Amino acid sequence: MAKKKEELDPETLELINWCIEVEGFLVKGGATQQQAQEHIEEQVEWFTDQFYEGLTPEEAAREALA
Repeated sequence: MAKKKEELDPETLELINWCIEVEGFLVKGGATQQQAQEHIEEQVEWFTDQFYEGLTPEEAAREALA
């Protein structure tokens, strides 16, 4: 029997989409896409905190690049 795909809750989807936007700003700031993805993965707790603190993706990327 095939397993049903787990559906993500709306808040998790919002966080994922926010991280995708952050990635774009990191790339604009000079990182490669792979570097940006790796950085977000390595610092996922920090980025999650920034999300819940209400930073925009651009603000979080700026902080990460500082």
